[in-house]
Amino acid sequence: MQTNILGTNLEICCTSPMTGFYRDGVCRTSQEDTSMHSVCAVLTKEFLDFSKAQGNDLTTSLPQYGFVGLKEGDKWCLCALRWKEAYEASCAPKIIAEATSNATTKLIKKEILLEYIFSS
Repeated sequence: MQTNILGTNLEICCTSPMTGFYRDGVCRTSQEDTSMHSVCAVLTKEFLDFSKAQGNDLTTSLPQYGFVGLKEGDKWCLCALRWKEAYEASCAPKIIAEATSNATTKLIKKEILLEYIFSS
């Protein structure tokens, strides 16, 4: 079982909408997940606009793929490099540390991720 960035068991990010590379609600990754969907983020309008401008529209529903489209406040397993791009553009969304895979630290420094922990 994968751990999170806090070193404990990786928790569920979100099941409504269903997220994760394996569509099981968990931001776990493997070799077949080449984009590393490992960051559990709380989406913001600013990030969704940024992602769309980068060519990845997460807001438009695609029913043929069972995708309802995302909105501000949704939790979603983001690709680590997309989150890093948003961080570098000063629009990275907050993350749920307990649901962000420790594998993310291969691409993003843990200290940076810890600065973005969401608190309700």
